[in-house]
Amino acid sequence: MNVASQQVSFLKKRLRRDRIARSVISVFGYIVLLTMVMIIWHLFSQAMNIAASPGVKPRQETPVLPGGEFLYVGDTANGQAAVIAGPGCSVSLARLDNGILSSRQTLRRPCSHTLDVVTSYGLPYVVDISATGQVRLLPVPTVSQPLRQSNFIDTPLANEMSFALPQEVWAQQTNWQMAVGEQWIIMRVNTPDETLVQWINRNSPTQIVRQQYSPDQPMVLLPDTRQIMLINNNVLTFVDSSNQRLHQLTVAQTVRWADSIVKNRSVFVALANNTLVRLSLYNQAGILRYQPAYNIELHANEVPLALYAHASVNGIAAITSQQQLLLINRISGEVVERRQLPVQPSGVSWFDSRVYVYGADAYIRHEVRNMAGLSTTNSLLMPHLYEGYPAPDQIWQTSSASDYQEIKMSLVPLLIGSLKASSLALLIAIPLALGAAVYTAYFARPRVRDSIKPTIEMLEAVPSVLIGFIAAIWLAPLAERFLFSIAVFMVTLPVILLFIALVQHRVAQSVSSELHNFAEAVLPVLGIVVYGYICVAWAPDWLLAALDADDFTFFAHTTEVPVGKTTILVAIALGLAISPSIYSLAEDAISGVPHSLRQASYALGATRLQTLRRVVLKVAFPGIVAAIMLGFGRAFGETMIVLMVTGNTPIADWDLFAGLRALTANLAIELPEAEVHSIHYQVLFLTACVLFSFTFIVNTLAELLRQRSRRVKSHG
Repeated sequence: MNVASQQVSFLKKRLRRDRIARSVISVFGYIVLLTMVMIIWHLFSQAMNIAASPGVKPRQETPVLPGGEFLYVGDTANGQAAVIAGPGCSVSLARLDNGILSSRQTLRRPCSHTLDVVTSYGLPYVVDISATGQVRLLPVPTVSQPLRQSNFIDTPLANEMSFALPQEVWAQQTNWQMAVGEQWIIMRVNTPDETLVQWINRNSPTQIVRQQYSPDQPMVLLPDTRQIMLINNNVLTFVDSSNQRLHQLTVAQTVRWADSIVKNRSVFVALANNTLVRLSLYNQAGILRYQPAYNIELHANEVPLALYAHASVNGIAAITSQQQLLLINRISGEVVERRQLPVQPSGVSWFDSRVYVYGADAYIRHEVRNMAGLSTTNSLLMPHLYEGYPAPDQIWQTSSASDYQEIKMSLVPLLIGSLKASSLALLIAIPLALGAAVYTAYFARPRVRDSIKPTIEMLEAVPSVLIGFIAAIWLAPLAERFLFSIAVFMVTLPVILLFIALVQHRVAQSVSSELHNFAEAVLPVLGIVVYGYICVAWAPDWLLAALDADDFTFFAHTTEVPVGKTTILVAIALGLAISPSIYSLAEDAISGVPHSLRQASYALGATRLQTLRRVVLKVAFPGIVAAIMLGFGRAFGETMIVLMVTGNTPIADWDLFAGLRALTANLAIELPEAEVHSIHYQVLFLTACVLFSFTFIVNTLAELLRQRSRRVKSHG
């Protein structure tokens, strides 16, 4: 009984330990699965905001000060000032204090003076014009500059500007307009007899150019491009400061309204057929020209009143004559949000997620929710006519040296870069890996196979950063001379190995059994070395003779990409990195073909090559395809090699001698620098979702093929 009880106690303890171990392992397994689900959920949740439309919600309505009228509203929620005309012949600067607008400073002038506000690069200036035509531009203090008497009225500021208009012209003026650029100021003064246009150089205010046009000549002032757009029905004529006609553009209908956004690289023209046309700037033979980029359909009889471009995202806020607020994607021209306003507005401004719509009596602050919704599928995938480009293109360029710059976030160059690098890597890896797998699994003797296979599989443990480092430091400088040689060597090596295998078999049969294994191992190595020497010594000369060239620098001149940064070099380094993975899986698939099938084929009179081609490879085909797909998935998701070897140039081009930027490299480069929760940040998460989805689908299909291959072999 004691022995039996001890056995029962031992069994209970073992079962208890097994249950505890199973519970602990299960808990940690669920923790791992939960962690993966949370990572995937976070990944897709950050990107899903792009699919939702941005919402505009009114937050606060603020009335004007008694007897005043809003001329401009800055980011008052963030401490900036609103500029108010009146009461009397004055301009007040007001800021919010505990949610109440209060005047902090007043600029008083004689009633013969004209006071107004203009903006330049998002900065407001109070324009003070005396009765004699003396013009002063007084910058409105920013948030960091408190509103004090000495800062705004009496003491000249560093960026204050002043100039004079002809007194006799200003005395007859009926209306006027001013545009302030980075280097030039253009002022238009209408009189009953003429339209005077005066150019003033900001760096040298004494440099003044005057032009005369017919009375009430419609025009748009474009100081940053040093042009004026003259409007005559549906004909747009662009002239410079010397009144020289640069070019002319004809639009479909009569122009009802026109204006430009900051930097003057885009001009918007409203036509009589209820269409808003964007004209985009580009350089043609040294002349800055405008061309139509896209059309925006408006409601019947709807005319824009004002436009305001966001400083850091591709968004434009527009107000129209039908009390509408429009949020427009600046790249594609899509109206992503349209909202009815309670009052007729006269101006609009946009800071971060806050849109201020103001009329004479009040302003309404709107909050834009989900700013990422400004990026649409069209803007991310389709070619567009960007500012400065002569034709539609697909470009990724998110970094900018200044605000109010178009951010180009087309995903196509990144997708092409990843597909191009991984596909060409397969062209390098498949011949190498499958050739080696066929040799070791089918032709090599067991002793040779047992020594070669672990050696090749050990290469899989080499860090990809080390391969990228070697390729960038050693291979890239040699690429100009040996790039073609290396490519020829790797692509044609399987054919050479097949030839060596045929010769080797005959040589091995003609030597003694003691030298048989030696000949089988040494002959392939010698053959590869000799063939490599032929590729390096003679192949480049053959290519240069065929192309009638002296050296390989013509590749760099043709593609404008250094030879050491071309796609071919990336393919070589990436192909070598994924070859061991493809080899290991393919070799297992080939060696796993039942031996009985081979023997049956031999018994029917088939040769070894016939058996290989018609039996072994057919049975192992699902496993080989799975190996290739897994290699493709790894190449598509590789980061360090494509980051270190390529020039990281996002080019939407399948040219083998052009540069590229892969999705993975782009994430490694830009995600650390992206502002959290910005549109750029969320678009990067979208690219991460694309990368994850692609590799997940490829790896899943590969695993299904592997399972099918195992079932076939087990049934065999």
